[in-house]
Amino acid sequence: MAKGHRSQIKRERNAQKDTRPSAKLSYARVSVQKACFVLDAIRGKDVRTALAILEYNPRYASSLIKKLLESAIANAENNNGMNGENLYIAECYANKGPTMKRIHPRAQGRAYRIEKRTSHITVVLDEK
Repeated sequence: MAKGHRSQIKRERNAQKDTRPSAKLSYARVSVQKACFVLDAIRGKDVRTALAILEYNPRYASSLIKKLLESAIANAENNNGMNGENLYIAECYANKGPTMKRIHPRAQGRAYRIEKRTSHITVVLDEK
């Protein structure tokens, strides 16, 4: 347990906070596995190349991640005063969200479970 006054503890915690611009999409209706296919394609690329990849990627998750990347770019320009030309994707990952469980009726009174998976997708940018 940390020692010191509460304000001192908060100051120390905020000093360690990541200041890179980011955007997070919570409860996206796409599974982590399907989102990671798209995220792997853009990881480490500069934002112009990443937007071009996402524009022509046929997967459903690419449209969600494109909006998320545009939001992260806007955060970098407006909140951090960064130049959009120098940005690249430092981190991008998808974490598992809650799973919605549904029932599908089957023959002879049985019921099969359908799991509708969700994910939390995060994109973190940085300057070159």
